[in-house]
Amino acid sequence: MHRTTRALALGVASAFLGVAALTGCSGSDDEQEGTQTLVVSTFSFGVEAFQEAVIDPFTAETGIQVEVETGSNSDRLSQLQLAAGDNPGIDIMLISDYYAALGQEDDLFAEVDQSAIPNLSEIADFAVDDAYNGPAYSYQLNGTLYRTDELSQEQAASWDLYGDAAYSGRLALPDISVTAGQLAISGVAATYGSGPYDVDTAFAKMGDWAPGILQFYSSSTEVTNLITQGEIVAADSLNGFATDLVASGEPIAWTPPSEGAYMATNRVMIPKGAANVDAANTFINYLLGVEAQSKSAELVGDLPVNPGATIPDELTDVVGDIATDPIAAGYQALDPTELVPTRSEWVDRFAREVTGK
Repeated sequence: MHRTTRALALGVASAFLGVAALTGCSGSDDEQEGTQTLVVSTFSFGVEAFQEAVIDPFTAETGIQVEVETGSNSDRLSQLQLAAGDNPGIDIMLISDYYAALGQEDDLFAEVDQSAIPNLSEIADFAVDDAYNGPAYSYQLNGTLYRTDELSQEQAASWDLYGDAAYSGRLALPDISVTAGQLAISGVAATYGSGPYDVDTAFAKMGDWAPGILQFYSSSTEVTNLITQGEIVAADSLNGFATDLVASGEPIAWTPPSEGAYMATNRVMIPKGAANVDAANTFINYLLGVEAQSKSAELVGDLPVNPGATIPDELTDVVGDIATDPIAAGYQALDPTELVPTRSEWVDRFAREVTGK
């Protein structure tokens, strides 16, 4: 999901732009009704870069026209829920893993036909997860964004930093409403408790830290402003928040945690009732290919799931060799079956036991 501050704030609400009017159809019905535009629903940030990196080359290669719709994860999923599988109006949805799992709970997404997508065999194992009906096309790493003129990498990599009285009032943590929020909770739970879903331990620990936390942020803009202005020395954040800051020469870096390292994935899903499944499969196959993955890394800032993709220096300057194999570097993805049923309860508890302190 995302060129850093321009393109990384999964879970942050934005306006949904509506459904484009379409005519005709594609695939096996081409001869009968003409070619229909493939409708792709994606995030509202980084759209121009995604158009240049993926959409335009896809159309040039396949001749398939693409209509792009944008909006937040929650808004777009709500629109799909209203359609309830009856003429959803879109053929592809690019969405973060948690919201993909929510949609699956409501039976909104079809399982992709793996035989129709040869590039599925080329991508990393973690990107083809049986828990999801569609593959991951990119991912985000959780860690700490920090000022190098204030902290060492070793200090920033330790979760203990957030409870260090020496930096009280100069730290930030993500709210549970954003992608980094659940990843941080699970990191704390795994570090101090019995595992990534031990929220009793996580909420108790983060509640203890809360008086020294300047802000529980809900957007990338909030946290990057705080750290560039020197109001905070560190914040738990996704890796993409650091890319532009590091490239600009700010005394800022990003580090993975020394333990409790979790990542989120962005999935490509086909809604049930989609009108253009054949074209959707063609798009997914293209999106997972080396060319699109390389261009998306270069122009959008996405970490690629295809090991053959070229990773630009501006990404490796932030995450180093983790980009080549996050699993080998110690990162894990969370199990959606553990998160979806408990989400409402955990959101309520986080407000009472953490941010309410």
